[in-house]
Amino acid sequence: MTRTLGIVTIGQAPRDDIAELFAAHAPPDTRIVLRGALDGLSDAEVDALPPLSGADTLYTSLRGGRDVKISKQAVIDRSPEALARLRADGCDAIVYACTGEFPPMPGDENVLFPSRVLAGLAEGLLPRGRLGLLVPLAEQGEKLTKKWARPGLEIVFEAVVPSAGTAEVTAAARRLGRHRPDLVALDCMSYTPATKTTVKDEIEAPVLLAVTATGRVLRELLD
Repeated sequence: MTRTLGIVTIGQAPRDDIAELFAAHAPPDTRIVLRGALDGLSDAEVDALPPLSGADTLYTSLRGGRDVKISKQAVIDRSPEALARLRADGCDAIVYACTGEFPPMPGDENVLFPSRVLAGLAEGLLPRGRLGLLVPLAEQGEKLTKKWARPGLEIVFEAVVPSAGTAEVTAAARRLGRHRPDLVALDCMSYTPATKTTVKDEIEAPVLLAVTATGRVLRELLD
């Protein structure tokens, strides 16, 4: 039986990189439908939605591959439309492809949020200790540290954009490795298996990749 997986990206469709990574973990006959919260906006209209603060900052790639910083609130405001379109597409499961925390939104019932997957894995694997985070932007560090905070957990982070080359990722991983984390979480959906490999080469600790961890949970939902 053909199943349909819906993906919301906080940027624009198409995002073949994200679709292909999720498809790799879905049953073979799964149909993938991806919608973007910023679909229908021109580059100028996207540029008119800058973050208002570090807490309001999201990183994403637009159609064509341009990296942007975008207002989280603007994405929240536009997400219900993308979710509604996926519901109309008849999706059997929907994932919101961003590791940020989001408030309740119209149409988000039974939607899988990767932030909850990563948080659950990290809490199960590391009840106490030092958690290392790789994040896209330095200005997100304070917000994301607060997001991950819980008793008994020390958090350290380094920033590198997912589109960075291997040398930049290696340098960031080495800086993070100096803190000797017990577990590392790559806190962005745009980090890839190649990013994880580079980080593992530099840090002797388990590494959680958001897109593959979430993909394995989706497999359970779709099987």
